[in-house]
Amino acid sequence: MTRFDKARAIALILPFALMAGALGSQYLGGLYPCEMCHWQRWPHYAAIALAAAAFLPTPFRRTLVLLAAFAIGISGAIGAFHAGVEYHWWQGPTQCSILASGGTDTLSQIWNAPLIRCDQAQWTLFGISLAGFNALFSLAGAALIFSLCLIPHRR
Repeated sequence: MTRFDKARAIALILPFALMAGALGSQYLGGLYPCEMCHWQRWPHYAAIALAAAAFLPTPFRRTLVLLAAFAIGISGAIGAFHAGVEYHWWQGPTQCSILASGGTDTLSQIWNAPLIRCDQAQWTLFGISLAGFNALFSLAGAALIFSLCLIPHRR
């Protein structure tokens, strides 16, 4: 397996695994995302699409993998910012998000929906929140993908 093949595989598997964890924690674990959690998801969706396209026979495969790595890095940067907001190192956005709870009446959905604050971690492991784990895995993964694609291999 070449360095590029490894980078391409990581660029697809990493955001897919992180999104599986995020969606699993939401739909199976009941951890509803705040607004900043949603912000972290969009770059991962883009990275999955870009990395999947890099498996097609196109002359732009390397560019697609690098763009996927960039998207993964953006998600990691948002995750780092979000973790800082959760740890109260800095101020986050003043808005909070709500999760609509179903039904047809929009006003009743708003009144009955749980309030999900961006500045309170819903879950931690060893003091690291989900946003913190996203930052760690995404930034390290993006750096690894870039290094596999851009740094020449010595023999």
